[in-house]
Amino acid sequence: MSLAATYRPRMADRYLAELCADFPAVMITGPRAAGKTTTAAQQVEQIVALDQPGVAAAYRADPDAALRRAGRPVLLDEWQEVPEVLPAVKRVVDRDGTAGQFILAGSVRAELFNETWAGTGRIVRMSMYPLVERELRGILDPERPAFLARLATSGTDELVVPPKAPAIDDYVAMALRGGFPEVAYRDRSDRARTTWLTSYLDDLVTRDAAALDTAKDPVKLRRYLSVLALNNAGTPSDATLYRAADVNAKTAAGYDHLLRSLYVLDVVPAWTSNRLSRLIKQGKRYMVDSGLAAAAAGLDGPTVLGDPDLVGRCFDALATAQLRPEIVMSQPRPALHHLRVEGGRREVDLVVEIGASRVIGLEFKAGSAPGGDDAKHLFWLRDELGKDFAAGAVVHSGSAIYKLGERVHAIPLCAIWS
Repeated sequence: MSLAATYRPRMADRYLAELCADFPAVMITGPRAAGKTTTAAQQVEQIVALDQPGVAAAYRADPDAALRRAGRPVLLDEWQEVPEVLPAVKRVVDRDGTAGQFILAGSVRAELFNETWAGTGRIVRMSMYPLVERELRGILDPERPAFLARLATSGTDELVVPPKAPAIDDYVAMALRGGFPEVAYRDRSDRARTTWLTSYLDDLVTRDAAALDTAKDPVKLRRYLSVLALNNAGTPSDATLYRAADVNAKTAAGYDHLLRSLYVLDVVPAWTSNRLSRLIKQGKRYMVDSGLAAAAAGLDGPTVLGDPDLVGRCFDALATAQLRPEIVMSQPRPALHHLRVEGGRREVDLVVEIGASRVIGLEFKAGSAPGGDDAKHLFWLRDELGKDFAAGAVVHSGSAIYKLGERVHAIPLCAIWS
């Protein structure tokens, strides 16, 4: 298979193989061009490309007959182009529950097709995201515990830093590049990278959004994307966003739903606890790919490095992106939240629930030598939660791992993937 000839392993490979061994149908979800098709192709004998008009016509005319003709295992790629295929898969699975028959890959949420969605209990899902540094550097030991698991159980004992740790300029370059394979796997110039990402945005606001019939004005949607990108890794109010984009509240809510449905926007919910009071409920918004966010906001390296706020947002977005794939593979699956007390008196960038009421607190600081003052909100959270606070870390852009206080450490970002 031609896709296999140049395939580069992904973190999702092992998990996808396990799902295919246990279930008759697996749906891979995630943003367009994140590598879903290429990864799924490693597990199947046949690929059915439903974005090809002739193939789509046959499946629309009689999806049951088309599936009978297809080999097994089969990848039904871009299934959203022919949503009629979902109930047809359901009918096959109801008759024959043999594992490993179907993989479905697409770039919109199945919930948008409620009138035909019949996959509950029959199709399991796996999320895929753009590339992270572990994948780009080939650090894919399947026996190695995830960063969050290591931090929770061993503190910093099992963490290492490479001989030459990245500097802040390197981290900003990684964030501006993002993780789409077409950009990250190629040594593209800044101009070529920006051209590709801008084209992606153009397709998003015209082709993808128009196909869902939810965005009537691509100019307004593009403007809203730019505002989101400038507030990446932030907690702006809904009103702040729609006023800055010059749209009304209903339109902005529709755009949020659309962008989440296209896996471009990830809203990390606010953490709630009956042990803490006056917590805000506003979610923290991330564009899933930091390079796409930079392109949407029109940012380049000198602009970001000249603005401490932008540096911090890029660093936060890059760090959070490294965690998403490992969370998908973890059991039990951690849940990401953020924490902010009204008035901003206390704020923790990410609060990660790791099961049994235990949490990890993470702060992201684009500085090379964080001190106790940078960890004060983690100290507060530790003292409030007591034994339920598993560990905390100030993730920074320097090169040293060291202790800041009981169960709270300073950890270079590169230790997540090293």
